[in-house]
Amino acid sequence: MELVDLYDEGRIPLGRTAERSAPRGPGEYRTVVHVCVFDRRGRMLIQRRTAEKTIWPGLWDVSVGGGVDAGETSRQGAEREFREELGHPLDLSGLRPSVTVNFDGGFDDFYLLTEDLALRELVLQKEEVQAVRWAGLEEILAMIDEGSFIPYPKSFLHFLFDMRAQFGFPTK
Repeated sequence: MELVDLYDEGRIPLGRTAERSAPRGPGEYRTVVHVCVFDRRGRMLIQRRTAEKTIWPGLWDVSVGGGVDAGETSRQGAEREFREELGHPLDLSGLRPSVTVNFDGGFDDFYLLTEDLALRELVLQKEEVQAVRWAGLEEILAMIDEGSFIPYPKSFLHFLFDMRAQFGFPTK
């Protein structure tokens, strides 16, 4: 059973946990994370989810995403998810989420960074990830149109790419 910490609407810890997939009561929220890795050419590392995934099976997604476990910080959850899904250690020390998106069930922290990863060195978690590759913004937007990429709002993907370009996120 996977547990998550619960927070109020102001992201103040409530001091209790719940099973990850269990329904939550009013005023109870959890944290999820996404990591968006860009290369120096401005392309994003994207992953294709396995066909066995419950949510968005077989679709392409940003580099990494997942839930934060009970007792973890957002940063620790992002580092763990990256290591689990792509088999690559990631040190986000000193970095805060670049943006947090509020959704019905909680808070979604997006970490943006630049790292020229060698795809052949990644070890994909076979239960979650079937492929990875680099893609530019226009290619990702076309993938949304054809139904092969998770249907994030296009303006949000523009925002992620703009944030990376404008603020030159740290190289790890």
